[in-house]
Amino acid sequence: MSSSVLLESPETGIARVVLNRPERRNAQNPQMLYDLDEALAIAVRDRTVRVIILAGAGPDFSAGHDLNERDSRIPGPSVATLEGAFDADGVEGRHAFECEAYLGMCRRWRNLPKPTIAQAHGRCIAGALMLLWPMDLIVAGESATFSDPVAAFGLNGAEYFTHVWEVGARKAKEMLFTGAPVTAADAHRLGMVNHVVPDDDLADFTLDLARRIARMPEYALRLAKSSVNNSLAAQGQDVALESAFALHIAGHANNLSRHGDIIDPGGVDTIRALSRQAPERAP
Repeated sequence: MSSSVLLESPETGIARVVLNRPERRNAQNPQMLYDLDEALAIAVRDRTVRVIILAGAGPDFSAGHDLNERDSRIPGPSVATLEGAFDADGVEGRHAFECEAYLGMCRRWRNLPKPTIAQAHGRCIAGALMLLWPMDLIVAGESATFSDPVAAFGLNGAEYFTHVWEVGARKAKEMLFTGAPVTAADAHRLGMVNHVVPDDDLADFTLDLARRIARMPEYALRLAKSSVNNSLAAQGQDVALESAFALHIAGHANNLSRHGDIIDPGGVDTIRALSRQAPERAP
């Protein structure tokens, strides 16, 4: 595990995994994702750990995928799938890569057998949602914002497409159509976030929540988590994920045909402008 992810032990029974590329606003390259997976796996295998917190260093939780490294390869053998052909030409190699590094990893993290809490602050953009949404609970600082502006890249949305479950169908469409950020308060109102707290209290509040969960019987927590996740599966979440992911890959194929790149390069400036936009607040 490289320094792109830190594994901390704030107190007995609790592990904290920290995204640690603050100079890049915790933008995710493949190395970071595999370091994150390794840290989570270590915490899961440690029988003394009861709850896992996911946080980010620096001013933002994560700016999403690192566009400067969008052609980077997986830094080792696959761990979430049995995918191969990562070096195949055209969209085939990209499809295999995203099945493993994005959709596969998110599903793997969603199903970790221990309770997980995401600690969200600052900007949480596109790929950041793919780290937050697989976690069981989300605590947000009051100034946190959440957005998925990748329609500007000619894509339908982030690869782990659970938007409808997180914010509802109408808000999901608005979020995707406009790319505008959602405030922490609105995310809480919509059910995406469990708690919104003052920014200065975020770490302490999240740690206290983890502490309260850690007091519960370990096996009961595992059973409760599986029961909720199975309910989502029964609602069709996994089928919806596969369908949206296939459309996402179609977007990449279209971009490769039109622009010679997996994204529409014209969207870069649009997304940068959106990331600086102040979110509209519900009346």
